[in-house]
Amino acid sequence: MGKSKTTKFKRPQFNAVGLPVNAVKEEDAEEEDHEDSCPAAELLEKLQSPSADVREFACASISRVVQQSQTIPGFLQMDAVRRLGPMLLDSSLAVRETAAGALRNLSACGGQEVCEDMAKHDVMTPLTALLQECCAGFDSAVVTMTDQNNAVENVANEAVNLLWNLCESSSQVLSMFNKSGLLDVVVHCLERYTQNVELGISAAHCLHTVTEDNSELLCGMNTAVLGALENVLLSSQPGMAHTLLRILAAGTLWNTKGSLPAARQAQTLNAVVATLSQCLDLDAGVLIPELRQTEEVRYRSAPPATDEEPQAVGELAEEEMAEEDAPKKRRNGKAVDNDFSDLLPRGKEELREATALLTAQQTSLEIIVNMCCSDDPSDDEWEEESSSDESDMGPDGLCEGVSNLMSPLCLSAEVQGALINHNIPEKVLKKTGFPRQEAINVCQKNPSWRGLIKRMQRVQSRALTCLHSILSTIDAESLGGAAALQEAATHLSTLVFSAEEISKDEEFLEAVISAMRSLLQMIASKNIPQCMTPQQLMSLSEAATRCDVVSVRVNAVAILGITGSTLAKERGTAETLQMIGRALLQVATKDTDLVVNGEALDALFDVFADGEEAETAAKNIQLLPALKALQPVFKSKIRKEGRGKYSPQQLCVLDNVKVNLRRFIGYLEKSVKN
Repeated sequence: MGKSKTTKFKRPQFNAVGLPVNAVKEEDAEEEDHEDSCPAAELLEKLQSPSADVREFACASISRVVQQSQTIPGFLQMDAVRRLGPMLLDSSLAVRETAAGALRNLSACGGQEVCEDMAKHDVMTPLTALLQECCAGFDSAVVTMTDQNNAVENVANEAVNLLWNLCESSSQVLSMFNKSGLLDVVVHCLERYTQNVELGISAAHCLHTVTEDNSELLCGMNTAVLGALENVLLSSQPGMAHTLLRILAAGTLWNTKGSLPAARQAQTLNAVVATLSQCLDLDAGVLIPELRQTEEVRYRSAPPATDEEPQAVGELAEEEMAEEDAPKKRRNGKAVDNDFSDLLPRGKEELREATALLTAQQTSLEIIVNMCCSDDPSDDEWEEESSSDESDMGPDGLCEGVSNLMSPLCLSAEVQGALINHNIPEKVLKKTGFPRQEAINVCQKNPSWRGLIKRMQRVQSRALTCLHSILSTIDAESLGGAAALQEAATHLSTLVFSAEEISKDEEFLEAVISAMRSLLQMIASKNIPQCMTPQQLMSLSEAATRCDVVSVRVNAVAILGITGSTLAKERGTAETLQMIGRALLQVATKDTDLVVNGEALDALFDVFADGEEAETAAKNIQLLPALKALQPVFKSKIRKEGRGKYSPQQLCVLDNVKVNLRRFIGYLEKSVKN
């Protein structure tokens, strides 16, 4: 981060998820080797040195070492958090910055357990004092070099990122945040965006996190905070970093919408959606190659001052790619994607811009999903707890409280109108396409840009999830009617079936199959002809049923149910219905998850509920004896595995499936007698 405060050390370089790639190096190679061999005890002992250089070296070394997760327990056993905490208020700004960086890395690598340990050891007291001092020092600090960030702002940036990590992972810290007056401090950091956009972005990330589902904080939201957010939202500075800043402000304003004065709500909503729309208009497939070309031209005209930068960047890319595949932190059951693009190496301005662009578009799509989703239950819970085709579910036999679970997600007329007026559905659909090959080729050729490929793919997956939410909440006519829905179905079909084999990438598969389920549901409810053949849908379902993600398997069998119930109304479809029936029976019998079993049974009820074709197919696949044999097994499985493994809502839905199974067997028996 930033430039070295002494001639002896330089700041550690970090990758896009906040982990240092290179150690802070002493110029003497022997001392560098000594750093690599320093045990935790020795590094922590150096924190007490009277020399600021040594204390800075120790903090920077700890920052590097803790990226290896196996080292973290050793540091925790030696009270690293308690010993690093006072360093946040060290007399040296350089020590403060590296200490905050070390704690930031420790919190990022150690996850929730380490963050809770930090709360236990009262790291919030020095962190709060540090942030307050930084804010007091913003206006008094003097920058002597135009190309050097304000040292106080560098410290504040590390401290805000540490605070963001802690609030993301620890409910205890979040509660402390609510009570400590830190909201105004972080807003003060946000307001520095005109002088230091990196600090502004870090503060905006933190605000976006702490305002999510935080009624305690929102109750005390004042007009000054809302005004600061609106000022950022309406700012017009060029560049992708400022685009990301505005998107984060938009997301925070959406989180705080209940605190807005009634007279300003409509205007603010429109400004929020307009900001999201402008971000989605940007074409990363065009801009990323342009940014890379700009970087190449700049390097040719002004090559790096040392040979270290290219090597560091190569290491950066390798570390970043490894982190992209690492398990994500989770908060409230949701995967958390932290973005620390402010920590990309100096001299990589174009890469920073590209990273900010993709982060902004991913965040935009996530905000739209939040706009479309009801608060209770979450969309994830709804997917996992549902075990029936929502539109065909009747009240008979439902447990109390499940009717809300099966209801369509809520979307106010004002929000729907804003999304439609700014062509959000159309723009989201466009983002679901595969990243442009030109952009992928450019990134593949340069190690430091290679990590952007995963980011581009993630934008596509978020767009598919967003499309699913839009289809679940906006009526067909508002989306453009039958023609637009068929066009969307053709597009999704191309995404899935254009390759030689269906993608096995779980993130993509989960997103595309949920979007396809919602689209097919809407098409079926409007009696619109489907563009995907049963054989294509069977191949998709077969790929999905092999996936480890439960929601993917749930959506796969739901799609078969939707397709089969539509085909059952047509003539000459018995053979296809048999194929679908066998597949559903296989899942209902052999899948290891009861929720998937229940969804498969519900789909069978829908497909074979009525019609001559369905009756013929049911007889040919021996559906009645198969369900009779399955019934006691399913009941026993619920009794033995249900409690403790599944939520009360899921058990309630499974009990309902059990009742419907008994009734459906009775229905089939009567059909046979007749």
